[in-house]
Amino acid sequence: MKKTLLATACLALGVYSQATLADLSVAIAGPMTGQYASAGDQIRRGADMAIADINARGGVLGEKLKLEVGDDACDPKQAVSVANTMVNRNIVFMHGHWCSSSTIPASDVYNEADILMATVSTNPQVTERGLQNIFRIMGRDDQQGMVAGGYIADTFKGKKVAVVDDKSAYGKGLADETAKAMEANGLKPALREAITAGEKDYSGLVTKMKQAGVEAMAYGGYHTEVALILRQAQQAGLNLTVIGGDTMTNSELVTAAGPAADNVLFTFSPDPRKNPDAAPVVEKFRAAKVEPEGYVLYAYAAFQLFEQAATKAGSTDYKALEKAVRGNTFKTVIGDLAFDAQGNLATPGFVVYRWQGGAYDYAK
Repeated sequence: MKKTLLATACLALGVYSQATLADLSVAIAGPMTGQYASAGDQIRRGADMAIADINARGGVLGEKLKLEVGDDACDPKQAVSVANTMVNRNIVFMHGHWCSSSTIPASDVYNEADILMATVSTNPQVTERGLQNIFRIMGRDDQQGMVAGGYIADTFKGKKVAVVDDKSAYGKGLADETAKAMEANGLKPALREAITAGEKDYSGLVTKMKQAGVEAMAYGGYHTEVALILRQAQQAGLNLTVIGGDTMTNSELVTAAGPAADNVLFTFSPDPRKNPDAAPVVEKFRAAKVEPEGYVLYAYAAFQLFEQAATKAGSTDYKALEKAVRGNTFKTVIGDLAFDAQGNLATPGFVVYRWQGGAYDYAK
């Protein structure tokens, strides 16, 4: 049932005014447990800081925010369960989910319930299904695949490059777009392979790449598998460069891969930590012993978006929020946010990074 019907019922029962005086429930959802939990931790840290700062300013329209946290473990079925739970908790805003394979089915639930969403999921299908409630605060896989493929074709011209994915919606989508861009720029993949995420041995893939004379691997998937592939490549005597996507921003990759992490390049949006307008927030995170890498500042920005949209709308009603988001530009720690008709960023951008000595920066 739509939230507007619920509001009407509450008004008829004489409890609507009491509900408006309560804290506003907002939420995050993603992999809080499991092999990708480090990404969930980044999202949680960004959200916690943003909500603390918003509440210190008096909240949103005079109401304090209360954070609900959903753990989908990047499992689509669990994501739908989380979404239904959040609907029952009467949230007014969701930042999530993280894995595209979770965001796609969960967004249908939020759309039916009239709940506004902001997400960093990059699969094009997230915003190509005609839903009006979802806004992507990062670019898309076809955009970062174009950047990655062009970079690979230029940097590894005349060399053998494998394209590998983990069969997920995110991973396969990114790998397909990267391979397409490579070929458009004159470099045909030497191998096109897929693995199963979560396995403990990828030596078969490593052997196949070594026998084919592969020097670099374009990978669509998550950092946990890359770390294992790099370690096993080293053991096999294969000096392998990996070019991944935005999920390679996690320092857990360095811990798991060791020195081999210096062989990892990846595409990601321009580093928001370098945004001068974000400096006070970045300093605040660092003072709290939190390095705002990866998705930390994106989570912070998602709640800035909600706060500003509600202020412009003068309401946290879904229709008012959606209209405000579609019709305005929002200043956040990751830069100005404005959206096209589908809910994509109006001005997306990706650049290439390299891990070096335990930190990442723009590739030279």
